[in-house]
Amino acid sequence: MEEKIEMKKKEFKFQGKELAELKSLDVREFAKLLRARPRRTILRNFQKLESFINRSKIKIQKNKNIKTHSRDLIVVPEMIGWKISIHSGNKFNPVEITGEMLGHVFGEFAPTRAKIQHSKSGVGATKGTKHKSKK
Repeated sequence: MEEKIEMKKKEFKFQGKELAELKSLDVREFAKLLRARPRRTILRNFQKLESFINRSKIKIQKNKNIKTHSRDLIVVPEMIGWKISIHSGNKFNPVEITGEMLGHVFGEFAPTRAKIQHSKSGVGATKGTKHKSKK
């Protein structure tokens, strides 16, 4: 009497809409589903976002990498599945766009500061080595 319960992968939804519905929306229609700050950003700069999407589609057709310095662009449903290299100040960090990234800014996915790795303290760094003779 062992019953195997099959776990279905939970389908992705954003504000109650499925991915297929979201991809059919215009950029400005999608903006209406967002919170206030990203909504205002998209509605004010939708030409910049749409031109980036059009340029990126051309690069995808030519199998070229998508690179951008624009860290202030907001992730929209058309970008899901794309691999974009986002500039972090000194290099391009490759990022694959997923559904959970919708409404967030590119800059959140390419950190500008590296994690600090502390090593051993040098001479003069601690009180024990301060008064030690250097002979």
